[in-house]
Amino acid sequence: MKPIQFIENIAEMSIEWRRQKLPFYLFLALCVNLVLAPGVLAATGGDLSRLQAWAIALLGIVTITLSGYLFVVMFQPERF
Repeated sequence: MKPIQFIENIAEMSIEWRRQKLPFYLFLALCVNLVLAPGVLAATGGDLSRLQAWAIALLGIVTITLSGYLFVVMFQPERF
């Protein structure tokens, strides 16, 4: 692979990254889940498996995100 082609590929990926926000948001949610899941596991006293703690933390993130979205939709309906 030539250096110029490599630089062009990097430029195309950066443009594509700016257009698609969903993968970035999913990545952020998984990073936050990495912080929250051990807390959920510790709070249950080890009664849950790691997978269950991870799923509960992810469910909490989704619930809070949807609550924030619905709050914005209720008070700023003209944006939607």
